[in-house]
Amino acid sequence: MHTDTPWITTPLTAELLRGAVELEHTDRGVLPHRLPGWARAQCPDGQLAMAESQPSGVRLALRTRATAVELDTLPLKRVYPGAPPRPDGVYELLVDGRPAGQGTVNGGDTVTVDLTGGPGGVESGTPGTLRFTGLPDREKDVEIWLPHNETTRLVALRADAPVAPVPDRGRKVWLHHGSSISHGSDAAGPTTTWPALAASLGGVELVNLGLGGSALLDPFTARTMRDLPADLISVKIGINLVNSDLMRLRAFTPAVHGFLDTLREGHPTTPLLVVSPLWCPMHEDTPGPSAFDPEGLAAGQLRFRATGDPAERAAGKLTLGVIRDELARIVEQRAADDPHLHLLDGRELYGEADHDELPLPDGLHPDAATHRRIGERFAALAFAEGGPLAASAS
Repeated sequence: MHTDTPWITTPLTAELLRGAVELEHTDRGVLPHRLPGWARAQCPDGQLAMAESQPSGVRLALRTRATAVELDTLPLKRVYPGAPPRPDGVYELLVDGRPAGQGTVNGGDTVTVDLTGGPGGVESGTPGTLRFTGLPDREKDVEIWLPHNETTRLVALRADAPVAPVPDRGRKVWLHHGSSISHGSDAAGPTTTWPALAASLGGVELVNLGLGGSALLDPFTARTMRDLPADLISVKIGINLVNSDLMRLRAFTPAVHGFLDTLREGHPTTPLLVVSPLWCPMHEDTPGPSAFDPEGLAAGQLRFRATGDPAERAAGKLTLGVIRDELARIVEQRAADDPHLHLLDGRELYGEADHDELPLPDGLHPDAATHRRIGERFAALAFAEGGPLAASAS
């Protein structure tokens, strides 16, 4: 902390944050959550707990004339034994909507993640400080996007001028749910996950419920979305159901209907877009579960492989192809009575030709360039004139 700056400390409240569903006040800082406490209590799963506490799409949104801002945070760093070290999470600064800097925070807590058993014990550390200086000396909107892939407790906010919440600009709220791809896995930073890019291009306010490994048609996720304010809703369904081998076709169909029914209880006429899976060769015709590739780990690389048998489709095992066909049938059936329900084939966002050009580095997740392509295409297909979300997004 710079002691020669006349810092003003501002309490960290929900009014200063966008994209969080709930704030947990702890003795070590404020922890943003993307699922409410009652939902977290219904699923004591370590993978889900890690995913929902990683603040993808969560940002501080300040109105201020400050030229310097400091944020003390307590990050949770992940260590995967046998895999390359993970880089520190990236914080990104926007001034009046334009990129103005980025940084990282050293230190923090550390959790060792067993690749077969999920998160392990946490080793406590100390907070670090993120500092942005040289901001324009005028009233402006300042956003600090938190790392999309690093659990972050907010400890203290300081600035050299008073800060207030950014006022409502009248932008529509887009509520999105999906897998680790929507969460932002392997994106370059929090503003360049494909949902963040699409939201920026579409001029909407993002609430991102992309939950790595946890887009599983959970009823508590549907009820959370039902109860959140939203002008636009999208749900990306598929890859986690295959790579977890969670259910068969017999359970999948009514689970999709139940999820959509629950959304409609709270948002009966809101534009609702169902997005089917992106192209992923290893699971197009081969069921899950996915597993870590031991040859990749031996070479210091994190890669995945499909362990199912294509013949198991006859017994109801799910593949991406099966899911796309069934989602198309379900949406067509429901749209006869629900004119605000739409389908987007995920291959329009990332298809076979895209994979030939930009293959998935680990077999499952897109890289930074592919996130940009998916975000740009989603904005063009969903938010642009004539798209299923266009009328309400304008």
